[in-house]
Amino acid sequence: MSEKKPVGGRTDYLNFQPISTRWSDNDIYGHVNNVAYYSYFDSVANHFLISEGGLDIHEGEIIGLVVSSGCHYHAALAYPDKLEAGLRVNRLGNSSVEYGLAIFREGEEMAAAEGHFTHVFVDRNSRRPTPIPELLRNALKTLLRH
Repeated sequence: MSEKKPVGGRTDYLNFQPISTRWSDNDIYGHVNNVAYYSYFDSVANHFLISEGGLDIHEGEIIGLVVSSGCHYHAALAYPDKLEAGLRVNRLGNSSVEYGLAIFREGEEMAAAEGHFTHVFVDRNSRRPTPIPELLRNALKTLLRH
């Protein structure tokens, strides 16, 4: 028998970004489809990496590849809900980082969905793991959950 995962709150996350739902996020059942949450997660983490960590997604020597991900859904969301995404770092390794993410309806304290994914940073050309650069590592450290 599996145990129900407890729903996290805003205090579990250290960085927040607004998300605008799109008409196309809704599925035939009238709520945001599960695949849209992964797009939200990817956008939020990469926005942080670019704006705070100096990641150059176009010309930089390293790129982040997603190697694992997951999500727990707690409440339905739908267009035109206004959302906020919470971001934290669960684990920071030499060449990898596991993010914790949550999607909140604007102003609500409890997460509608909580997820995680792991980036492994690799050399753009060889696709071999490479240490996280200092500027990026320092930015990620600010999100470490203690």
